[in-house]
Formats: sequence, structure tokens, C-alpha cells
Amino acid sequence: MHLSAQIGFVSLVLGLPTAFAQFDGSRYLWFNSSALTTRNSLPVGNGRLGGLMYCTDVERLELNENSFWSGTYLNRSNPQSISKYRDIQQHLAEGQITLGGNEALQYMSGNPTAPRMYQPLVNLFVELGQKNISQDYQRWLDTYEGSTGCNYVYNSVNYTRELVSSAPAGVLAYRLKADKARSLNASIYFSRTSFVEESTASVFGEVGSLQMRARSSETDYMYFTAGVRVVVDQGSITTTGDRIVVKGASKIDIFFDAETSYRYSSRAGWETAVNSTIDGAKAQGYDDLKAKAISAYKGLTNRVKLDIGKSTDSNAQLPTDVRSLNYLTSPDADVQYLTLLFNYGRHLLIASSSSESRNRPLPANLQGLWNVAYAPSWGSKYTININLQMNYWAMDVLNLGDLGESLWNLVETAQKKGQQAALEMYGCGGFVVHHNTDLWGDAVPVDNGTSYTVWPMGGAWLALHLMEHYRFSGDKKFLANRAWPVLTDAAAFFDCAHFEFDGYYTTGPSCSPEATYYIPANATKPGSTTGIAIGPTMDNSILHELFSAIIEAASVIGYTGPVLNNAKTYLGKIRPPQIGSKGQILEWYREFNQTDPGHRHFSPLFGLYPGSQLTPVTSKELSTAAGVLLDQRISNNGGSTGWSRAWSVSLYARLYRGDDAFQNMKVWAQKFLLPNLWNSDKGGTTPFQIDGNLGYLAAVPELFLQSHAGQVHLLSALPAAIPTGSISGLVARGGFEVSISWENGKLQMATIKSLSGSDLSIRVADSTSLKVNGNAYTGKFSTTQGRTYTVTV
Repeated sequence: MHLSAQIGFVSLVLGLPTAFAQFDGSRYLWFNSSALTTRNSLPVGNGRLGGLMYCTDVERLELNENSFWSGTYLNRSNPQSISKYRDIQQHLAEGQITLGGNEALQYMSGNPTAPRMYQPLVNLFVELGQKNISQDYQRWLDTYEGSTGCNYVYNSVNYTRELVSSAPAGVLAYRLKADKARSLNASIYFSRTSFVEESTASVFGEVGSLQMRARSSETDYMYFTAGVRVVVDQGSITTTGDRIVVKGASKIDIFFDAETSYRYSSRAGWETAVNSTIDGAKAQGYDDLKAKAISAYKGLTNRVKLDIGKSTDSNAQLPTDVRSLNYLTSPDADVQYLTLLFNYGRHLLIASSSSESRNRPLPANLQGLWNVAYAPSWGSKYTININLQMNYWAMDVLNLGDLGESLWNLVETAQKKGQQAALEMYGCGGFVVHHNTDLWGDAVPVDNGTSYTVWPMGGAWLALHLMEHYRFSGDKKFLANRAWPVLTDAAAFFDCAHFEFDGYYTTGPSCSPEATYYIPANATKPGSTTGIAIGPTMDNSILHELFSAIIEAASVIGYTGPVLNNAKTYLGKIRPPQIGSKGQILEWYREFNQTDPGHRHFSPLFGLYPGSQLTPVTSKELSTAAGVLLDQRISNNGGSTGWSRAWSVSLYARLYRGDDAFQNMKVWAQKFLLPNLWNSDKGGTTPFQIDGNLGYLAAVPELFLQSHAGQVHLLSALPAAIPTGSISGLVARGGFEVSISWENGKLQMATIKSLSGSDLSIRVADSTSLKVNGNAYTGKFSTTQGRTYTVTV
């Protein structure tokens, strides 16, 4: 869905990315030194292929293809689970918590305990015979166009290197150029340290080719074939061993593609695809390919524009590494740094999410698209007790719903494997997925710990993303044909697997993701710690959203059968959120003594964000209790990971506490960013996790627009630190495109375009007097599809 923005701001780059250029501080990352490590490199991607560019003396492009993982599908299901899990439920209900936890791990953990890991593909090296390149050096990434590169002077010659990701052409394209004729000499080759079967170089006519064939492991492996075409302007091109050698060229163009055994049944199939793609790119030519790639990319990035003010003095014009350092002590001097992080987050989402029509697309994993390690942190897989979901929170509100196909495909893949897991592990229909999955849709419990392994809610949470997409898009065909089958299949599992406890339908064995508590005195092994639980608040919150979504969807598609009746029954039997002795939302069904009062997972607050059960519009009492818990977590060093701190911003925004949200935005930007602005786990040199970047991306719109409560709420959590600004092109639930400008903390004007003709209810901060198209607003009204409504106060 490509919708035009109504209000915009002009974001100009003051010069092209050439020597001594000044860069728009809201748009560009730029540096005046080479990238010596991965966390300094700059990432691009076309949704399937990813590239990291270093711009060092010897160019190194670290390349990924998102379907190359460590092996084929593993059925890890534990055959003992089906005969034991009801006993485990009984143990936990009776207070035999230690026994229940031990048996859950013994009889329900997968074998082996982990699914497949995402793998690096291949490095492409370009040796240029240059040393200590530094004169007039600039390295940059354009978050609007999705390209990266560098320029410098060496031996009095101006050199430019550029890496462009092309979704239309299906390749990464790399150009080296010198402003003095015949100044380029290069040796170009592939490199990979493990399981290479063949690496060759050849020249046919005036075109060079590289090809590498490799596999992922010794057994149960996947295959890939990578290829390039090399085209030179002037000069000669030959081969030496597995290298292409270029001498005396003025320009070198390289076109890269790779395919794996994931999408093809034979090597002939994927190699035909690789050769066809790179030959097509070569025939198209770099200039036309680049122009069309940028046009497609800007077709996505131009949909939403954010302006929250200008930085003071020349702070926004400084190199990014200098700005990052300055932001630690003077954040208020560089508000454009926050805008840059928003635009960079959007770049990372687009780059690692396919919008092209391709068989079996895959979404962004824990590291998006970029991985250089054979044993990456957490397997660089899909962690679905928060991380994958966080990756796509921003998609619909930023009018990027056409990126969702990669997520829907994975959900439907996991649904199929989850049906098998539900039957084999629980003897139930429907589908279940636990807290991790991989490209094959692995649905079985992962690892071996009571606070994370047995958590049957991953599939249900993912199903809610399909419902949210309908709420934003109004696409009834999508709702009926894609969302409804997943929602109802998720519900069918819980219809079977629940048990009744204290009069409520209860999940278990389960956990509140990664949180632990002290076993109470009236239970087995008191004083010990565990994470195993029944009916934790997050489970109930997810199921509240799931069965509410089914009831809502049924009314839209006209369904009146037993699934609807079951949903209404189950919804009425879910334990409501409980409030503890300090006025806080409880994490578990009773007030256990938690081991970490500042735990990074805000799981009990799911109903505040991304859910809506705990929001102020729904319940003042519950939202107040949610705020108490959130404050407790933050005051006890909560938000201790990048993704957790980013989540806290959205949580505070949902409470209409914009100043607290903004403060946590600043803390995230100060504490958790790597030199290339990737989010890290815990700051410093801890591992890259893309979820924090994308969680921040989702949090920013919540300050200005919320729509979860059946109304378009403008300036919902505006921080005092952003008194004047604008944001254009956002999408609200109900199918409305919204653009807002404000001045001195007050709405100046908003335009709301009706995309589907839905009824419109409007709220502006705390204003009680509004005008729509110059007339007094008196309440919800019918809209005309395609018409724009102007809101003033």
C-alpha cells in the first residue's frame, strides 16, 4: 500500500557524498575513517541479500543471504511430553513447583535443545594496492536511498566506492571509480573459511565471473552458490587462480547474487537463478540499476517524514562517531541525532525485509540480515518471546505494510510445524510455537531452563500481528484468507491445552519470559528460584488479545459458527490482571517474590503495549497499576538491554507520559548504540541485536499518534522537549493516513485521509474543543474513502 503524505518537510543534503561534502544530519551516517571492525561497518540490503561495507585499504564486503542457515529441518519434538504435560500441570496447581519445573524440562525440552542458526555466506575482497587511505576520506550511508560508500584521495587521484542494494534487480551492486583514467588495478576474489566445495574465476569476452559453491556443515547441511559479474571501463580483465585481475581501468562494476537450497530443489535450479539474475543486472548496467533501486527504496522511505527540530550550532554536521560521543554529555544540543536514529531504524527494517514477490521470503532475524559469525549470539535466529515481534511493531504505522509478506510467510511456516508440535507434544489440535523458531518454522521448546524453555505463547503472539495488519489496512481479503486461519488455529490449541484453576482457564506449564521468582513457603523447595509457572499475566494478556481479535474478525467476515462461541466462552474465563500490594500489576497469578525487580522483560505490561487491555482509555485502575510496575522496573535498573529500553519508550507513551518516554529515548541513544548505530544487547562491546533499533523506530510514532482505542489520538504523548515539529504519512488503525504539525506544544494542524471509509473518532492531547474542516467536532462521524479531513483546535 503506497499512500501519499499530506504534510512534509524538506530534508536536503547540502552536498553530494563527495569530498568535503556536508551531510544532512537527519539522513546520513558518515565518518572520516575506515571501518576496522564489524560494528563500524555500514549495512545495506535488499530484503534477501545483505552487505556490510568497510572501505578499508583492501575492500571487504561481508555478504549474507537470508535463507542460509546451519542445516536442514530438525524434528526435535520430545515424545514423552504428550503423556506427561497434564501431570506437570497438576503438580504446579498443587504447589509442587520444583517437581513440575524439573519434569517440564525433562519431558518437554526439545532434542537437540536448539534449532538451526543463521550463517555467514561469503566475503568479497577487492585488493587495490592502496595503503593508509585517509586523505579527504569520507564514508557514508544514506538512510533515504539505502546505499553506502566512501570517497578519498590517494596519490592525487579521487576514488569513489559505492554499494547499492537493488530489490528490483535482486542483486547487490558495487562500483569503484577514479577521476583519473586507468587508475584502477584490482584483484577480486571470494573468501570463506568453512565448507567451501569450489571457488572459481573466469573471463568470457570482457566480463569476469566468480563463483563459489559451499555448504553449511558436515552433515544435514544446506548449500549455496554465490556469483558475481565484473565489468570494467577501459583496462584489461584476466584471471589468476580463483581471482579476477583488473589492470588500468577507470571504473569497475561488480554485480553479486547468491541462492541456497532453501528455495530450490536442485543445484541446477538455484544456479540457473543466480546466473540469470547477475547476467540481467550486468545487461541493465550499473547506472540504470542504481537509479531504479533508489527509486524503489525512496518509494518506501518517502512515505513518512519526521521533523522534531534542528540541532544547535553545527552539531548535526559533525561525523556520526563525534555526534555519538557528544550525545553522551550534551543530548539536548543534537535533537537531529534522534531523527537520524529513526531514519536509520527504518532503513534497517526495509533493508532486512523483502518487499519483492519471491518464493518463501523471510523476515528480519535477531541481527536483521547481517551476520559474520558461524556461531552468532543466540543463533541469530527468530526469538519470539519479544524480539521478532518488536522488529515489526513499526511496520504498519509507518505505512510499510507491504514489507509484511516475509513475516506472514514465516508465521504460516511455523503454523504448519506448530500443528505437528501441538499434536505430538500435547495431543491437541491447532498450532503451538514456543519461544524461538528458525527458517523452517521450528515449533519445539528451545534450550533448557525453567524461565524460558516451556512457553507456549509464541505462535499466538505472532498471530496477533496479522490482525493488527488488518486493523491498519482494512484489507478484508487478508483478514479472511490469511489472518483468520492463523488466529483460529492458535485459539484451537488453547481450547485443548488449558486446564481450569481457581475457576479460570489457565495455561501451563509456562513462564513469564526469562523472569524468575522465589518459591514460596507453602510450596516444594521453598526459597529456591524458578521460572516455571501457570497462568502468568503475559499469557493471559496475549489470550485476551487473541480471543478478542477472533470476535472482532468474525464480525467483519460474517462468521457466526462454533469458533466464535468458543472465543466468547474462553475470553470470559481468562483471569483478569491482578494488582499487588504496592499497587503494581502482578507478573504471576499471585504475588511471588521476584528475584530481579528490574527485570529486562516487561512481560506483565504486554497489555499496555503492544496490547491495549492496560491502557488509560480501557481502564484507569489497570493503567495506573501498569505505571507503578513500569516505574519499579526502571528504578531498579530495568531497561537493561537495548531492546528493553526501547520497549520502555512505547510503554511510557501509552501512559501519556511523554517526558518519561523521551528521557528513555535519550538513555537508549546514550547507552546502547554501537559505533555504526546498531543496537547492542547491553551497551559497550556486547552483541548487536536489531530489535532495539526497530523497537525505537516503533516507539517514536507513539509520541504523536495512537489509535489502539478506537480513536485517532493526536499528540498523544508529546514531550515538552519537542515543542514544535511535524510528522507526516503515518497510518492509524481504521485505515487513516495522518499528518500532524504542532507548535509550542499545541496542535497547529492535522490532516486525516480516509483510506477505507471507516467511521472516525478524534482526540487531540487533552483538548476539548476541536474543529474538522472548520466545523466544531461533536463526536465520531462517517468518512468518505479518499477524502481528507483537516483538524484544528
